[in-house]
Amino acid sequence: MAEVRVDKYLWAMRIYKTRSIAADACKNGRITMKGVQLKPSRTFHIGDTFNVRKGPITYTYKVLQLTENRLGAKLVPEYMQDCTAPEQLELLELARMAGNGTRDRGLGRPTKKDRRDIEVFMSDNYLDEIWEDDEE
Repeated sequence: MAEVRVDKYLWAMRIYKTRSIAADACKNGRITMKGVQLKPSRTFHIGDTFNVRKGPITYTYKVLQLTENRLGAKLVPEYMQDCTAPEQLELLELARMAGNGTRDRGLGRPTKKDRRDIEVFMSDNYLDEIWEDDEE
């Protein structure tokens, strides 16, 4: 096998879950080689280096072997080498850390406890109890 379609290879290497998603990524310009956007029908050869833009970072891969069949995750390193720059991996780590932040109290939607406290506060009985305490 001397060549494999880009969409098939991306699917086989588990970069994308389905071949149609891989083809859409090509059509939307997320797959490039040497600065040129790749079409799904273009072919990869052994030794080709390509870029995949996913979210905030751009992954770089090198083709080591070709296959049209989907591989198990453990076999992928034998067929493809990850050459992603360390700066890109730092961006991934920063994005991961930013997404794990917790909501400060008072921001966003109220919690269940907040909602219950609001319901008690807004009930007619709560105001009656406060006025009765003032009269005594």
